[in-house]
Amino acid sequence: QVQLVESGGGLVQTGGSLRLSCTTSGTNFRVATMGWFRQAPGKQREWVALITSGGTTNYVDSVKGRFTISRDNARNTIYLQMNSLKPEDTAVYYCKASIVRRDYWGQGTQVTVSS
Repeated sequence: QVQLVESGGGLVQTGGSLRLSCTTSGTNFRVATMGWFRQAPGKQREWVALITSGGTTNYVDSVKGRFTISRDNARNTIYLQMNSLKPEDTAVYYCKASIVRRDYWGQGTQVTVSS
């Protein structure tokens, strides 16, 4: 059974930083493309960042230069370092694992940025 567990969310002031973690179990993490998504109240879930099994990264324009996605294959974990946070970054953040044409999601972690 594939499980993804996010952690690291919380309340932070504008301009602050947070680091999210997502630990995966029950699958071959090394071959997975991993991604972060977020969903703000009343809005659709949107893609934020991804990292391939080879370490290639990509970001939505709104977070480029502020967020960094990384992975630690030894720990089956990905991270999202979020700097210079803005109120519009407030959302529930989810991680997703894409493996062999199947997608798996975590339960989400709340990030709230106060103005």
